[in-house]
Amino acid sequence: MTAELPARVRRGYALGSVATGTFGTVPGLLLLPYLTDEIGIGAALAGVLVFAPKAWDVVLNPIAGRISDRSTHPSGRRRPFLVRAGLTLAVLFAVMFAGPSEPSALASAWVAVAFLGCASAYAFFQVPYVAMPAELTLDYAERTRLMTWRVVVLALAILLSGATAPIVADQLGHAAMGVYVGVLIALGVLGSWWGTRGAPEHPTQTAAGTLADQLRLVAANPDFRAVLLTFVVQAAAIGTVLAGVAYVADDLLDSAAANTFLFVAFVGPALLVTPLWERYAATRGKRSGYGLATGFLVVGMAALLTAHAGWTGLTYVAAALVGIGYAGAQVFPMAMLPDVAADDAQRSGSNRIGVFTGVWTAGETLGLALGPGIFALVLTAGGYVSSTGDVTVAQPDSARLAIALGFSVLPAALAALSLVLLRGYRLDDRLRSLDVT
Repeated sequence: MTAELPARVRRGYALGSVATGTFGTVPGLLLLPYLTDEIGIGAALAGVLVFAPKAWDVVLNPIAGRISDRSTHPSGRRRPFLVRAGLTLAVLFAVMFAGPSEPSALASAWVAVAFLGCASAYAFFQVPYVAMPAELTLDYAERTRLMTWRVVVLALAILLSGATAPIVADQLGHAAMGVYVGVLIALGVLGSWWGTRGAPEHPTQTAAGTLADQLRLVAANPDFRAVLLTFVVQAAAIGTVLAGVAYVADDLLDSAAANTFLFVAFVGPALLVTPLWERYAATRGKRSGYGLATGFLVVGMAALLTAHAGWTGLTYVAAALVGIGYAGAQVFPMAMLPDVAADDAQRSGSNRIGVFTGVWTAGETLGLALGPGIFALVLTAGGYVSSTGDVTVAQPDSARLAIALGFSVLPAALAALSLVLLRGYRLDDRLRSLDVT
């Protein structure tokens, strides 16, 4: 058994989730409605603009992982990437919402280029950041504790950014919101970079061979495939729910405040139950906990259909169930990833942690990008009517039904599918028997 990490390192590492949580939440929450209801772009094209830059990360993330695997910087293999790429991301996010609002072709091009820059910078922040736990500690239980801290901060970041960014955009405009969110990202970046200074490292020799060789080896790992596919499908489900929040608040619940209340109902329970998920992992294991958390996701997402009837209170309760599941669906897979990567490193003697992480974050990014894309397709199928500025459009019944189904039944089905994929993960049984990686 290895020594526990200092509390300072746990807190410092967790602060990086301010950046990942904020950037993972706000574009999924506001970018699609910004394009359809402010700039006036059709839902299908808006979905493409939201999806394409994120899809680029599917290619870029494994490359970023390989580059960080080979880093020999005196400040550490991963930490220098945090501050350089993270601050670049913060600036570009502010730029993305500072462009023109008309003509629509110029406005959409501005958003597309800026968002592509954001996605590229995020790849070089997120991949090294997610790779760090496998090198910070060799202990099975300590990784769960580290992830518990991270998910608590992640939930706080999602709550803060998701609840306040729409208010800032509504009261001060999208340009001010972009600057506000950029500052939040910068604070998380600097906190994680400073807080992990002097942290222990357990690096292994960099793996030989080309990136393609390493990707083939990573893809051949059955435990990694199982947990990755589970996580990607769930990311798509969560992304679909997030993309629908603004539409549900405006068109189904007819309340601007519902946007914030839905988010609080979703994230608030995660703050309370995250430590409980850690305790569950200690007694029953990570895979078992992941399955139970996914069950909460399925039930909660299906119950979100109550929004179609305008049952606001029940919709908030359903969002809380999703939040309980979401907390576990973050703690467990993020603790399982370093288990898989470190197990591979110990068996092979080579460091492929960055490649594992690059593929993982590429999958997560793809899933979260698919969410708004899927929701945009559902809107298009339902005949959703786009608008510009403060123009209010009465949506047809078909569009209202599409919003409800895209917000509830569709993501619930995706979450249920992920349970089947999780059955292929077997590493947890062996690691628990050893109680050490």
